[in-house]
Amino acid sequence: MKVVELWRYPVKSLQGEQVDAVEITTTGLSGDRSFAIFDVESGFGLTARRVPELLFASACTRADGTVAITLPDGAVATDDDALSAWLGRRVTLRGRESEVDRRYENPVDFEDEVNSVWFPFNGASAAFHDSAPVSLVSAATLASWDRRRFRANVVLDGTGEDELVGSEVGLGDATLRLTTRIPRCVMTTRAQPDGVDRDLDVLRTINRERDGCLAVGAVVMTPGTVRVGDALLPRIEESGHRDDATAV
Repeated sequence: MKVVELWRYPVKSLQGEQVDAVEITTTGLSGDRSFAIFDVESGFGLTARRVPELLFASACTRADGTVAITLPDGAVATDDDALSAWLGRRVTLRGRESEVDRRYENPVDFEDEVNSVWFPFNGASAAFHDSAPVSLVSAATLASWDRRRFRANVVLDGTGEDELVGSEVGLGDATLRLTTRIPRCVMTTRAQPDGVDRDLDVLRTINRERDGCLAVGAVVMTPGTVRVGDALLPRIEESGHRDDATAV
Protein backbone atom coordinates (compact mmCIF):
# COMPACT_ATOMS: atom_id res chain seq x y z
CA MET A 1 0.00 0.00 0.00
CA LYS A 2 1.28 3.45 -0.92
CA VAL A 3 0.15 6.98 -0.13
CA VAL A 4 -1.88 8.43 -2.98
CA GLU A 5 -3.33 11.47 -1.16
CA LEU A 6 -2.52 13.47 1.98
CA TRP A 7 -5.11 15.76 3.58
CA ARG A 8 -5.22 18.07 6.54
CA TYR A 9 -8.22 19.98 7.84
CA PRO A 10 -7.02 23.18 9.54
CA VAL A 11 -10.48 24.04 10.94
CA LYS A 12 -12.69 21.31 12.33
CA SER A 13 -15.56 20.35 9.97
CA LEU A 14 -14.51 22.76 7.22
CA GLN A 15 -13.10 21.53 3.91
CA GLY A 16 -9.36 20.97 4.06
CA GLU A 17 -6.29 21.15 1.90
CA GLN A 18 -4.43 18.50 -0.06
CA VAL A 19 -0.64 18.45 0.36
CA ASP A 20 2.21 16.55 -1.28
CA ALA A 21 4.23 16.20 1.92
CA VAL A 22 3.60 16.97 5.59
CA GLU A 23 5.25 16.58 8.97
CA ILE A 24 3.56 14.10 11.28
CA THR A 25 3.99 15.26 14.88
CA THR A 26 3.08 13.50 18.11
CA THR A 27 -0.41 15.04 17.90
CA GLY A 28 -1.07 14.36 14.20
CA LEU A 29 -0.35 16.01 10.87
CA SER A 30 1.10 19.48 11.23
CA GLY A 31 -1.74 21.98 10.86
CA ASP A 32 -4.51 19.38 11.05
CA ARG A 33 -7.55 20.26 13.19
CA SER A 34 -5.60 23.18 14.66
CA PHE A 35 -8.71 25.37 14.98
CA ALA A 36 -12.40 24.93 15.74
CA ILE A 37 -15.42 27.21 15.74
CA PHE A 38 -17.25 27.46 19.08
CA ASP A 39 -20.74 28.65 19.88
CA VAL A 40 -20.27 31.48 22.38
CA GLU A 41 -23.62 30.98 24.14
CA SER A 42 -23.67 27.19 24.52
CA GLY A 43 -19.91 26.64 24.76
CA PHE A 44 -20.11 23.69 22.38
CA GLY A 45 -17.62 23.25 19.59
CA LEU A 46 -19.46 23.27 16.28
CA THR A 47 -19.22 20.36 13.87
CA ALA A 48 -21.11 19.45 10.72
CA ARG A 49 -23.14 17.01 12.81
CA ARG A 50 -25.08 19.93 14.30
CA VAL A 51 -24.22 22.61 11.70
CA PRO A 52 -24.00 20.95 8.26
CA GLU A 53 -23.25 24.23 6.49
CA LEU A 54 -19.72 24.17 7.94
CA LEU A 55 -18.81 21.70 5.19
CA PHE A 56 -19.41 24.37 2.55
CA ALA A 57 -16.60 26.62 3.81
CA SER A 58 -12.91 25.78 3.49
CA ALA A 59 -9.70 26.52 5.33
CA CYS A 60 -6.03 26.62 4.42
CA THR A 61 -2.94 27.12 6.53
CA ARG A 62 -0.92 30.31 6.21
CA ALA A 63 2.86 30.38 6.54
CA ASP A 64 2.58 31.93 10.01
CA GLY A 65 0.38 29.09 11.30
CA THR A 66 -2.89 31.02 11.15
CA VAL A 67 -5.71 30.02 8.83
CA ALA A 68 -7.61 31.61 5.99
CA ILE A 69 -11.30 30.68 5.92
CA THR A 70 -13.20 30.99 2.66
CA LEU A 71 -16.99 31.15 3.05
CA PRO A 72 -19.43 29.50 0.61
CA ASP A 73 -19.91 32.78 -1.28
CA GLY A 74 -16.17 33.10 -1.88
CA ALA A 75 -15.58 35.81 0.72
CA VAL A 76 -12.70 35.41 3.17
CA ALA A 77 -13.79 35.58 6.81
CA THR A 78 -11.38 37.95 8.54
CA ASP A 79 -12.78 37.79 12.08
CA ASP A 80 -15.38 36.27 14.40
CA ASP A 81 -17.98 38.82 13.29
CA ALA A 82 -17.80 37.50 9.73
CA LEU A 83 -18.14 33.90 10.94
CA SER A 84 -21.04 34.86 13.20
CA ALA A 85 -22.88 36.63 10.40
CA TRP A 86 -22.47 33.60 8.15
CA LEU A 87 -23.66 31.07 10.75
CA GLY A 88 -26.41 33.22 12.26
CA ARG A 89 -25.15 32.84 15.81
CA ARG A 90 -22.37 34.31 17.92
CA VAL A 91 -19.28 32.16 17.36
CA THR A 92 -15.56 32.41 17.94
CA LEU A 93 -12.59 30.71 16.28
CA ARG A 94 -10.27 29.07 18.80
CA GLY A 95 -6.85 27.52 18.34
CA ARG A 96 -5.58 24.23 19.70
CA GLU A 97 -3.75 25.98 22.55
CA SER A 98 -6.99 27.44 23.91
CA GLU A 99 -7.99 26.41 27.41
CA VAL A 100 -11.56 25.44 26.59
CA ASP A 101 -13.90 22.48 27.13
CA ARG A 102 -13.76 20.30 24.00
CA ARG A 103 -17.45 19.39 24.00
CA TYR A 104 -19.41 18.54 20.88
CA GLU A 105 -22.80 17.00 20.05
CA ASN A 106 -23.96 13.92 18.16
CA PRO A 107 -27.53 12.71 17.47
CA VAL A 108 -28.62 9.34 18.84
CA ASP A 109 -30.82 8.72 15.78
CA PHE A 110 -29.25 9.84 12.52
CA GLU A 111 -32.40 8.75 10.67
CA ASP A 112 -34.51 11.38 12.46
CA GLU A 113 -32.22 14.16 13.64
CA VAL A 114 -35.02 16.66 14.21
CA ASN A 115 -36.63 14.54 16.92
CA SER A 116 -33.48 12.78 18.11
CA VAL A 117 -31.81 13.26 21.46
CA TRP A 118 -28.36 14.80 21.01
CA PHE A 119 -25.67 13.64 23.41
CA PRO A 120 -22.50 15.57 24.30
CA PHE A 121 -19.04 14.05 23.99
CA ASN A 122 -15.51 15.24 24.70
CA GLY A 123 -12.86 15.57 22.01
CA ALA A 124 -9.09 15.42 22.23
CA SER A 125 -7.14 17.83 24.41
CA ALA A 126 -4.55 18.93 21.83
CA ALA A 127 -5.61 19.19 18.19
CA PHE A 128 -9.39 19.15 17.72
CA HIS A 129 -9.70 15.45 16.89
CA ASP A 130 -12.70 13.28 17.72
CA SER A 131 -10.83 9.97 17.60
CA ALA A 132 -7.19 9.32 16.67
CA PRO A 133 -4.45 11.84 15.78
CA VAL A 134 -3.95 10.28 12.32
CA SER A 135 -6.55 8.54 10.16
CA LEU A 136 -5.88 6.27 7.18
CA VAL A 137 -8.14 4.64 4.60
CA SER A 138 -7.57 2.61 1.44
CA ALA A 139 -9.01 3.22 -2.00
CA ALA A 140 -10.58 -0.24 -1.88
CA THR A 141 -12.46 0.59 1.31
CA LEU A 142 -13.69 3.89 -0.12
CA ALA A 143 -14.87 2.14 -3.28
CA SER A 144 -17.29 4.53 -5.02
CA TRP A 145 -17.85 6.79 -2.00
CA ASP A 146 -16.43 10.30 -2.16
CA ARG A 147 -13.41 10.37 0.17
CA ARG A 148 -14.53 13.75 1.55
CA ARG A 149 -17.30 12.01 3.48
CA PHE A 150 -14.65 10.43 5.74
CA ARG A 151 -12.04 13.18 6.05
CA ALA A 152 -9.09 10.80 6.40
CA ASN A 153 -5.58 12.24 6.52
CA VAL A 154 -3.96 9.48 4.48
CA VAL A 155 -5.52 7.79 1.45
CA LEU A 156 -3.73 4.60 0.40
CA ASP A 157 -3.92 2.50 -2.72
CA GLY A 158 -4.65 -1.22 -2.38
CA THR A 159 -6.52 -2.71 0.56
CA GLY A 160 -6.00 -4.24 4.00
CA GLU A 161 -5.78 -1.41 6.54
CA ASP A 162 -8.29 -3.03 8.91
CA GLU A 163 -6.12 -6.12 9.30
CA LEU A 164 -3.19 -3.97 10.49
CA VAL A 165 -4.99 -2.59 13.56
CA GLY A 166 -2.90 -3.43 16.63
CA SER A 167 0.41 -3.24 14.78
CA GLU A 168 3.09 -0.65 14.11
CA VAL A 169 3.78 0.63 10.60
CA GLY A 170 6.35 2.86 9.00
CA LEU A 171 5.01 5.68 6.88
CA GLY A 172 7.68 7.88 5.34
CA ASP A 173 9.98 8.93 8.17
CA ALA A 174 7.28 8.38 10.83
CA THR A 175 6.21 5.33 12.80
CA LEU A 176 2.53 4.87 13.65
CA ARG A 177 0.66 2.40 15.79
CA LEU A 178 -2.70 1.57 14.26
CA THR A 179 -4.99 1.44 17.28
CA THR A 180 -8.60 1.33 16.17
CA ARG A 181 -11.17 1.11 13.43
CA ILE A 182 -12.92 4.46 13.35
CA PRO A 183 -16.65 4.49 14.24
CA ARG A 184 -18.76 6.58 11.89
CA CYS A 185 -21.61 9.00 12.51
CA VAL A 186 -24.08 11.28 10.74
CA MET A 187 -21.18 13.33 9.30
CA THR A 188 -20.74 10.72 6.57
CA THR A 189 -24.25 11.41 5.26
CA ARG A 190 -23.88 15.19 4.88
CA ALA A 191 -24.09 17.12 1.65
CA GLN A 192 -20.86 18.76 0.53
CA PRO A 193 -19.70 21.00 -2.34
CA ASP A 194 -19.52 19.88 -5.96
CA GLY A 195 -22.58 17.68 -5.95
CA VAL A 196 -21.98 15.45 -2.94
CA ASP A 197 -25.60 15.01 -1.85
CA ARG A 198 -27.06 14.11 1.52
CA ASP A 199 -27.20 10.30 1.59
CA LEU A 200 -28.35 8.33 4.64
CA ASP A 201 -27.52 5.07 2.84
CA VAL A 202 -23.83 5.73 3.38
CA LEU A 203 -24.11 5.27 7.14
CA ARG A 204 -26.73 2.57 6.82
CA THR A 205 -24.31 0.55 4.69
CA ILE A 206 -21.38 1.14 7.05
CA ASN A 207 -23.50 0.02 10.00
CA ARG A 208 -24.76 -3.05 8.16
CA GLU A 209 -21.59 -4.20 6.44
CA ARG A 210 -18.69 -2.78 8.45
CA ASP A 211 -19.86 -2.81 12.08
CA GLY A 212 -20.26 0.95 11.94
CA CYS A 213 -16.56 1.59 11.23
CA LEU A 214 -14.59 2.87 8.25
CA ALA A 215 -10.90 3.88 8.13
CA VAL A 216 -8.36 3.25 10.88
CA GLY A 217 -6.91 5.54 13.51
CA ALA A 218 -3.29 5.74 14.60
CA VAL A 219 -1.13 7.27 17.29
CA VAL A 220 2.33 8.58 16.46
CA MET A 221 5.25 6.61 17.87
CA THR A 222 7.99 8.45 15.97
CA PRO A 223 7.40 11.82 14.28
CA GLY A 224 8.60 12.37 10.73
CA THR A 225 7.72 13.53 7.25
CA VAL A 226 5.37 11.59 4.98
CA ARG A 227 5.06 12.18 1.24
CA VAL A 228 2.73 11.09 -1.53
CA GLY A 229 4.20 7.87 -2.93
CA ASP A 230 5.61 6.64 0.39
CA ALA A 231 4.92 2.99 1.14
CA LEU A 232 3.13 1.74 4.24
CA LEU A 233 5.61 -0.67 5.84
CA PRO A 234 4.36 -3.04 8.55
CA ARG A 235 6.89 -3.52 11.34
CA ILE A 236 7.62 -7.09 12.43
CA GLU A 237 9.04 -7.72 15.89
CA GLU A 238 11.48 -10.57 15.75
CA SER A 239 13.86 -11.63 18.56
CA GLY A 240 13.42 -8.27 20.23
CA HIS A 241 14.23 -6.34 17.06
CA ARG A 242 11.78 -4.41 14.96
CA ASP A 243 12.35 -4.55 11.21
CA ASP A 244 10.58 -3.19 8.17
CA ALA A 245 8.57 -5.83 6.34
CA THR A 246 7.63 -5.84 2.70
CA ALA A 247 5.40 -2.96 1.69
CA VAL A 248 1.72 -3.83 1.40
